[in-house]
Amino acid sequence: MNQQMIAKALEQVRKTNPLVHNITNVVVTNFTANGLLALGASPVMAYAKQEVEDMARIAGALVLNIGTLNETEVEAMKLAGKAANGHGVPVIFDPVGAGATPYRTLTARSIMEEVNVSVLRGNAAEVAQVVGHHWEIKGVDAGEGNGNVTQLAIEAARQLGTVVAVTGKTDIISDGTTTYACQNGEAILTRVTGTGCLLTSVIGAFAAVLNNPLEAAVAAIVTYGVAAELAAKESADQGPGSFQIALLNKLAQVTGEDVVRLGRVELL
Repeated sequence: MNQQMIAKALEQVRKTNPLVHNITNVVVTNFTANGLLALGASPVMAYAKQEVEDMARIAGALVLNIGTLNETEVEAMKLAGKAANGHGVPVIFDPVGAGATPYRTLTARSIMEEVNVSVLRGNAAEVAQVVGHHWEIKGVDAGEGNGNVTQLAIEAARQLGTVVAVTGKTDIISDGTTTYACQNGEAILTRVTGTGCLLTSVIGAFAAVLNNPLEAAVAAIVTYGVAAELAAKESADQGPGSFQIALLNKLAQVTGEDVVRLGRVELL
């Protein structure tokens, strides 16, 4: 996966306008929908158990996010996930806050057990908790930790049988055999609620147009990181509120040429 391939994938997202079905958390719903629209995808937020299976079947991708989980939504996520699996629709899972409470951890693990997930995207602490490793977590934010993030991604991918994207200062994406490191992004992303959740949904948009989940995750993460860098440059010294708006703008404006010029991705 190189910058030219990522640029073509971005073009395909905008040409296809894939439907991305999100069952996400109440904190980020509006931001996620606007971010996907800006990128060129078509978001839908459907949560009712009575319709999630039907929506998942017709979507290009399904995104599950347990940020503000409750029993009803978890049941809906599993119904939607199984319906998506039955119709070849990729499922992207964000185990927000896994490890913060036993309920979150058990929920994340049960979703991974019951649903065939194409890409698991989380910070190091969340991914570690899903596979039973210890990593410091504070609320939904990863602590510094002292583990090897690359090894964590590889081991988690092998254990879970899926693509794992561990995002942080350096993003590591692995299917257990092939592993990439992505260096794009900005520290100010951590000062805006929902930027990680939006990234998970952006992975869904790319997974809807690329058959290879590993390549979809890499393409999404690099594109998103480049957009974040452009947004940070434009909104420098204005604070996180201005950055949030700039990020939405840059998701709409980022080009394949930007990705080729600024994308930093390495095959490990």
